[in-house]
Amino acid sequence: MLNFSVIIPCYRDEEELECLITQLHSLPSKPYEILVVDGAVSKTCRVLCHQRKVRWLASEPCRGQQLLSGAASAQGDVLWFLHADIRLPSDPLSAMWSVIKQGAIGGYFRFSFDKPRDWPVNILEPAIALRCRIGVPYGDQGLFIVRKFYHQAGGHAPWPLFEEVPLVRSVRKLGEFSALRAPVFVNPRRWQHDGWWRRTWHNRKLALNFALGVAPQKLAESYHINARSQIL
Repeated sequence: MLNFSVIIPCYRDEEELECLITQLHSLPSKPYEILVVDGAVSKTCRVLCHQRKVRWLASEPCRGQQLLSGAASAQGDVLWFLHADIRLPSDPLSAMWSVIKQGAIGGYFRFSFDKPRDWPVNILEPAIALRCRIGVPYGDQGLFIVRKFYHQAGGHAPWPLFEEVPLVRSVRKLGEFSALRAPVFVNPRRWQHDGWWRRTWHNRKLALNFALGVAPQKLAESYHINARSQIL
């Protein structure tokens, strides 16, 4: 089985991060290494990583740069990128290994809202699955890529938003990028706080403006004002 390096960008997410690290340590198949790339350069985060025996890296507070830094330091055969506030399925490493063994060079997990779930999830989850097939899956879906193909594709863009878009497009030109049936469970708190349709509309406006050529840095300024610096 290949070695997996887990890369987690973090910015004042210590509570969620600790929960994710606990999940990773409890998996039936363990990752080769876990790297936390801290954009806040927080002593609390550094101490937590030391206590939980994971690698802590300091970075500027830009998610694309954080992911690039983590990938540059990772030593595993496969790079697995996770947001701090997701919940994992029961055996994700085996799911990734299965498609790589069949020839895929990377892929992503199915987007599923975690509990508590409201009725809009029955519309939003199929819509997100369709968007992933005809467009690009985003970083909250646990993207994974064989390390040599990650670097061959140019890595993440050094942007605060949509940093995975050029990467996924480039990887798909190099080989198969598989959609796994296994889900990752995304915390619905931002949709519940802002309103399911208001949050969805705001996210789609960001994506549309990005597609129209608005710089990610400018979009991030608008996003942080509206979402109080929460990660998309």
